[in-house]
Amino acid sequence: MSGKPGGMTEAAGRKLDPDPSEAVATGLAEAMVIDPEEQLATRAAWLYFVAGLTQIEIGRKLGVNRIRVNRLLAQARRRGLVQIRISGRLANCVELEERLKDRFKLEEAIVVPTPPGQALVPHVIATAAGQALASRLKDGMSVGVGWGRTLRLSLRTVPRMSMPNLSVVSLLGGLTRSSAMNPHETASHLADLLDAQCYLIAAPALTDSAATRDGLMGQAMLKEVFDKGAKVDVAFLSVGELTASNTMLSVGLISADDVRSLEKAGAVGNICVYWIDDLGRIVDHPLNARVMAIRPERLKSIPCVILASGGLNKIPSIHGALHAGMVDVVVTDEETAAGVLALAERKR
Repeated sequence: MSGKPGGMTEAAGRKLDPDPSEAVATGLAEAMVIDPEEQLATRAAWLYFVAGLTQIEIGRKLGVNRIRVNRLLAQARRRGLVQIRISGRLANCVELEERLKDRFKLEEAIVVPTPPGQALVPHVIATAAGQALASRLKDGMSVGVGWGRTLRLSLRTVPRMSMPNLSVVSLLGGLTRSSAMNPHETASHLADLLDAQCYLIAAPALTDSAATRDGLMGQAMLKEVFDKGAKVDVAFLSVGELTASNTMLSVGLISADDVRSLEKAGAVGNICVYWIDDLGRIVDHPLNARVMAIRPERLKSIPCVILASGGLNKIPSIHGALHAGMVDVVVTDEETAAGVLALAERKR
């Protein structure tokens, strides 16, 4: 028999090279070793967020006290073991609300889902806007009111309340003919709902000339109402767009020629009848010298200005009002909110 002394073969007498596959397996096994602390934190997180158990119930299951469970949950979040995803239909609205508040330093933003069809946008915004206004009303305060379809519709969700010491002040003049869109009708209706006092500007929203406007502004009776308007506790407003179907054109306050000249002047819409650009600046146009309404810059001194508006055509004018710091609370729809934020990014 050939071989090494003692009968030991060559293969048995030398140290064998390690098997590569065995080394890989060992490495995988080591990598898969479970960290007991991570395992406990994961279990606690699952029981809390998925099973819906209380921290006390989790403590009993895992054999730890409530303080320990609290720390395990915090650890699970910190390590990224828990990722919370809100998937309800209003999730995007909530995100847009937070972004609007942060971008424009607002007290509150209310964003509602955009309905199918732009014609329905004022209706869904109006429902939320009426509720936002009603929640802020207290007897003894004063409320300034603008005009527009959204504001008129919003009064449907303002409940009847008896507030005899509350005063409603129209922030702009009226129309010379009766109309549901008349600013005076909106203010009067709100005052009726609240059993409140009502103050109206007994003059047209847009005079025939700057001279007429200046003469009316000098009258003591009108000056008193304007002073009340500048001192209201809450202002409830909307904005208008500059399109071929805008409200001021439809009620005969401006002409098609006015629309074209306003566009050339940089106007994108109006607030309290004053035409503004997309940064909220009053444009240089003869119409703005004929307005009988509170000036936009005076809105900044009012404690709470609620702006209720929506629709893709109103994105530039809403952005202007928000950018200029005229607004504290905005009520709008999802698509409009996204459009306003996109415009804000482009204007940086």
